[in-house]
Amino acid sequence: MLFSQITRKEKKTVRSQLLIRLHSLVISAWFIFPLLCNAQSAELYLFNIPAQSADQALSQFGQQTQQTLLYSYELTKSRTTNAVQGYYTQQQALRIMLRETGLGAKVTEKGEISVITRLNDDIHQANITKSKRVQTTEEQQPLSIEKISVIGSRTFSRTINDLSIPVDILTNRTLIETGETELGRMIQKLAPSFNFSSSSISDGTDVLKPATLRGLGPDQTLILINGKRRHNASLIHINTSVGRGATGADINAIPVNAIDRVEILRDGAAAQYGSDAIAGVINIVLKSGNQKNNITTSLGQYSRSDGETAKASVNYHHDIGNEGFLNTTLTTMHHNSTDRSGLHGTCQYSTCKMTKDGLYQTNDPREISANRKTFNIGDPKSQQFAVALNSAVPLGQGKLYSFAIFSKRHNNASAFFRQANNQPANPLLSDGEATIKNGYLPIIHSDITDKSFTLGYNGTAFNKLLYDISYSYGKNTIDYETRNAINASFVASIKDLKPASVIRRTVPRNADAYGLALALQTINIDLTRQFDHFDFAVGLELRKDHYQVTAGEKYSYYDYHKNDAEYVRLVKALPGIQGFPGIAPEDTVNEQRDVLSLYAEVGTQITPSFDLTGALRFDDYDGVQDTSNIKVAAKWQLNQLLSFRGSISTGFRAPSMQQLYFNNTSTQFVVENEQHLVAEQIGTFRNDSVLAKSIGIPPLIEEKSTNLSLGGVFDKDNLTVTIDYYAINIDDRIVISNQLSSTFSPTLAQTLANAHVDKAQVFLNAADTKTKGIDFIASYNTSLTVGELDLIIAANVTNTEVSKLYSPKNSELHKLSVNEVFSQQDISIIEEWQPEDRISVMANFQRDNLKVNLAINRYGSYTITDGSRQKFGAEWLTDINIERKITPALSIVIGVNNVFDEMPDQNTIGNSHAGTIVDEENNVIVESSGVFKYSRRSAPFGFNGKYYYAKLQYNF
Repeated sequence: MLFSQITRKEKKTVRSQLLIRLHSLVISAWFIFPLLCNAQSAELYLFNIPAQSADQALSQFGQQTQQTLLYSYELTKSRTTNAVQGYYTQQQALRIMLRETGLGAKVTEKGEISVITRLNDDIHQANITKSKRVQTTEEQQPLSIEKISVIGSRTFSRTINDLSIPVDILTNRTLIETGETELGRMIQKLAPSFNFSSSSISDGTDVLKPATLRGLGPDQTLILINGKRRHNASLIHINTSVGRGATGADINAIPVNAIDRVEILRDGAAAQYGSDAIAGVINIVLKSGNQKNNITTSLGQYSRSDGETAKASVNYHHDIGNEGFLNTTLTTMHHNSTDRSGLHGTCQYSTCKMTKDGLYQTNDPREISANRKTFNIGDPKSQQFAVALNSAVPLGQGKLYSFAIFSKRHNNASAFFRQANNQPANPLLSDGEATIKNGYLPIIHSDITDKSFTLGYNGTAFNKLLYDISYSYGKNTIDYETRNAINASFVASIKDLKPASVIRRTVPRNADAYGLALALQTINIDLTRQFDHFDFAVGLELRKDHYQVTAGEKYSYYDYHKNDAEYVRLVKALPGIQGFPGIAPEDTVNEQRDVLSLYAEVGTQITPSFDLTGALRFDDYDGVQDTSNIKVAAKWQLNQLLSFRGSISTGFRAPSMQQLYFNNTSTQFVVENEQHLVAEQIGTFRNDSVLAKSIGIPPLIEEKSTNLSLGGVFDKDNLTVTIDYYAINIDDRIVISNQLSSTFSPTLAQTLANAHVDKAQVFLNAADTKTKGIDFIASYNTSLTVGELDLIIAANVTNTEVSKLYSPKNSELHKLSVNEVFSQQDISIIEEWQPEDRISVMANFQRDNLKVNLAINRYGSYTITDGSRQKFGAEWLTDINIERKITPALSIVIGVNNVFDEMPDQNTIGNSHAGTIVDEENNVIVESSGVFKYSRRSAPFGFNGKYYYAKLQYNF
């Protein structure tokens, strides 16, 4: 019986029976697997060994792998090896290095590697009476060498280029060399398929930017930490920005100095890793052993003398015994706000009137001398403290490991300015003047706490079966407070009861708006075994999601005249604290969801040149139909230089807890025409709410996808080129509806009136999309007479099309046209608000104690619909980073990002407060095209301009 065909109670009974059977299967596998055959470790190492004499090459090999080698100096000194650069197992690296040298290698009974001659395809022991025994020491080991395991397959990994799917590795050093202070911006600079769009006056989205991969939504990329699923942020993007209606992880909560590398799997991987992995997977690996301790400090500022940023970080590594470690990172950062707003070109006081020529005219001294920089449009002010721990210690036949991340961030973002003549938001008092005489700028203060912890144990049973058992807990909380604002309905309710001076002195200006929390608990059991002809992995995952929304203070949400229809009709004083109203007790949320997942993966080598892997996964979510997904990937090595790879898979994304349960009402400024915005009360309603049920909105179901990827790898000497084509089709994509008004239907009009909102929006499975694109990466490194040079060119082209839109049958919305249910702006956000293409060119030159990094990034064109449509042209940004070692331990870095101070095209649509004000003699007081000089909706590289910075790093 399928889970979808039985009741919830029966479903839980079946799940319990499944767990019992699975437990028996795991115990049986534990004892059966070891009886089959030996399994050998296939750990990957990062090699950097140039072509040279075999004696020197083998010495470097031993240093970089901490492996003992036995070889004859006489035998090896006259032979020249091949270069080995990249991620390989020991066996593969030796095979490449010794190819066509007449040498071979074998493992001795003691686990040492013996280098020998290869004659007529038979291996014969060489004379090693004068052998050289090489084993690395901590002092000898190059700092750039790191032993890794890579996402993309749970079976035993091969080299990065030998994987059947594309995986990028961004090391800590390359991340830091971007000169950025946010992890999201660092990844964006290095991985063209990744976007980290900025917006302004978009409530919580100003602080928690949406991170996307391959042009899809932020909730369609899965984030892992050390291979374990990371919880998402509790925020859902409901305003008009990239990722509208979606959620995502807060990757900026992770301190960069704690990161060893970032692995980006650019392929659909829901059959391997579960929900959200439609676009791909980003695995953030924390620093572990063999690390140098360091202290880093940095200072930076934009060329317009704002956005000052100070950052300090300490990373400390402590050995525990011979094989254990504890790596600790502490980071603190202070970032001041930036402001790229235009001038306020409309009247701020009621004495200012419009003339027949379309100008504003005044003789009011207050208007003539008023502050015209009333908005703050740019980066919010923020302060962050973060700590990360990563540790492992040997225990019994395995290893006990744990890692934890804690981040606390305080942010101040701005809302729309409420001027003195805006009576609904700033009521007149008994003296005829506004409550806040010169207007006010509401501030949205948010405290974001992000914490996670994982405890696990892995090892080998009977020297055959690799196992990993872990428990993870993560939670993201956001507490919002609205500052420097008022509840206009409260002021209007008392304006005739108290003197104006008393009201101005005592009216509350701050209020706790509401709190969000999203927690995730995960238990993982993974078993992996290597056989003679194939590798096999199985696993179990149990998860629990817990989503909470807590109410704010009454003053933050309450309408003090909601029962006075005549007053509301005449005065229309807005309820709730302005800028960011709160959530009422009836809209609070406390919901949980259980998830059970079973998965298996197999990898085999059909022929010496053809590899095949497959994955199968079953997921059962409470409240959502269970789903099974499959993936098949293959790699064909045509010759030593060229290989082809490809994959096909199905995928899914379950509705997020926020999409299922979030309710709120907010004041949003909606474009009425090209130059005029109006304030409206917009309600977001969950699908099981009274409003949603009254108009026939059905429950959400999971998104379903099919992914196709085809690519090739060219690898010759120091040049590597990869190109990958991908096609991603998503059905039943979850989108948020247009803001539905009372004009749509009588039933909806009555429902909106009962809910005390002007418009409503709901979540729907209502779109099918098609995404196609190409990723290209070429890397080349060479030794010049003056130093070492590394070059990387990376590019991405992506196109997403909404192929179908539909509204739910048997609902009020189905009676409307699709264009009424979904606006052109909603479609544009999905299709056009992210760059059509990205190109990144990086050159890294090093000589002695000097290192220079030059990066050129192209952000392709994009189109925004905001009342009208505007296409924003492509821009090239240039960054330079220069590092100089003062001593072996101390380095100084200076750099400039966006050297030529490139900015997005100036905004011509969706603007606000544009106009010209003159005095009685027609002298111009102010002339403005609007406060939004640059689009506040989407800015792929922001709109802050040139950034200068300097850093000090001390290793100890």
